[in-house]
Amino acid sequence: MNTTLNISAYKFIALPDAAELRVTLLQRAQSLQLKGTILLAEEGINLFLAGSGEAVRGFMAELNADARFSDIAPKESWSAHQPFKKMLVKVKREIIRMDHPAIHPAEGRAPAVDAQTVKRWLDQGHDDSGRPVVTLDTRNAFEVDHGTFNGAIDWRIGKFTEFPQALLDHKAELQDKTVVSFCTGGIRCEKAAIFMREAGLEHVYQLEGGILKYFEEAGDAHYTGSCFVFDERRALGADLSVSHQ
Repeated sequence: MNTTLNISAYKFIALPDAAELRVTLLQRAQSLQLKGTILLAEEGINLFLAGSGEAVRGFMAELNADARFSDIAPKESWSAHQPFKKMLVKVKREIIRMDHPAIHPAEGRAPAVDAQTVKRWLDQGHDDSGRPVVTLDTRNAFEVDHGTFNGAIDWRIGKFTEFPQALLDHKAELQDKTVVSFCTGGIRCEKAAIFMREAGLEHVYQLEGGILKYFEEAGDAHYTGSCFVFDERRALGADLSVSHQ
C-alpha cells in the first residue's frame, strides 16, 4: 500500500538568509518526521521530501506561508516505503551546480512550455510556427540511459557543469530549430535554457516541471523508458510508480 508521499520542488529566488532558513526548515521537517534533502543557496531552494501525506502537506503549507515561496507547487508521487534514510538541509553555493556565475534564474526565466504543448508539437513534428522541434536532454548520461524522449539530443555529459561547454561545441546543430530542454523536475533545464538564450539561440524553451510533470500530464507519449530519481526508488514509470525495468 502506497502510504508515503514524495515531493520535489524548487524555486530560484534570492535568499540572503539561507543560513538562518537552514535551521528553521530542519527543525520543522524533523518535527514532522520527514526525510529527504533541502538545498538552500543565495539563488534559491531545491527540495526532495517524503513522509505521511499529512506531514508533507503540513510542511508545504508552512513553507508557502513565506511570501517568497507562496507559489511553489511540488510534484507528487506515492510509494510504499520511505525512500530516504535521513533528513538533510544544506547551504550550498548553487542549488544546482553549473559553475557559470553569470546565470541568475531569479532575475528572469527562459520561456517555459507545458507538457501538453510539447506533446502536441511532437505529435505534429513542428512548433506552431512550423519550425522543427528538438528535445535536448540536460541530464547526466547514466540518467538518460534509464529513459528519455524519443530522438532526444544527448551529449553524454557526466555532470551538469559540463553542459555549457557541450552547448558551445554543438550550438550550430541547434540553429533555426525550436529547442525544448528537459530534465527530471525542471531545475537543470531552466538554467540550461537561460544559458542557451544568452549564447544566442533564439527559440529555446524549458519543459515546465520536467519529465515528472510531463508524465503526470501527458503520460509516456513520445517517451521510452523510465525517469531516474535520486533516492532509493531509483526510477519512476510514466504513472509515477516505481519502475522495475
